[in-house]
Amino acid sequence: MRASSHRFYRPTSKTSIPDINGMPGKSAEKSEKRKENYIMADKIIENNQVSITGKITTGFSFSHQVYGEGFYMTELLVKRLSESEDRIPVMVSERLVDVTQDYIGEYVEIHGQFRSYNRHEEKHNRLVLSAFARELRFIEEEEAMTPVNQIFLDGYICKPPVYRKTPLGREIADLLLAVNRPYGKSDYIPCICWGRNARYASAFEVGGHVLIWGRIQSREYMKRIGENETQKRTAYEVSVSKLEYV
Repeated sequence: MRASSHRFYRPTSKTSIPDINGMPGKSAEKSEKRKENYIMADKIIENNQVSITGKITTGFSFSHQVYGEGFYMTELLVKRLSESEDRIPVMVSERLVDVTQDYIGEYVEIHGQFRSYNRHEEKHNRLVLSAFARELRFIEEEEAMTPVNQIFLDGYICKPPVYRKTPLGREIADLLLAVNRPYGKSDYIPCICWGRNARYASAFEVGGHVLIWGRIQSREYMKRIGENETQKRTAYEVSVSKLEYV
């Protein structure tokens, strides 16, 4: 799946911007451009917000490095109010936590973003999703007894919604939302709507601007990988509780 470009929107609210006017060697035009970049970056951080609390269930495994900063993957077990649970992959910088230590069984609170990238597998691309931790705080188990799993997305419909009914008659609509982030990149987030929200979302058009509130959920499914062979996999998506077509 190729990332398509999406137009960035300037925030309407006032944003705190460092004073860069009058910097040596910078023209007024360049200063204004840098101001725009600060506004844009702040807006982009606001348009993809995740807060989750949960228990660490795996060690840290190396993912990649950017400009000398290492990023590692772990998994959080996040309880639902229904006593079910989700297992959410989390990407963490080595500058946030000592990744050489064993934190399995510890509880954490994470604030960040829900991100995606394409992994090439057997002649096709697979969308890989994870929560990117911008902040991480260790908490006591008692504090985690009231589970937190919240996400807000401000993005654009990038493929036609898929509306269907389950065998029990429950209405569902699948959306794929493109959410902009800095440096021209976008995250592609699968979202699932239920009931009247599904009916409402089924009429959304590609390119439509949508606001979504919900939670991150994990779901196991069987993937056919051969004529007589299947493999258990886990899908990650946003379960939508509220949405607005802007």
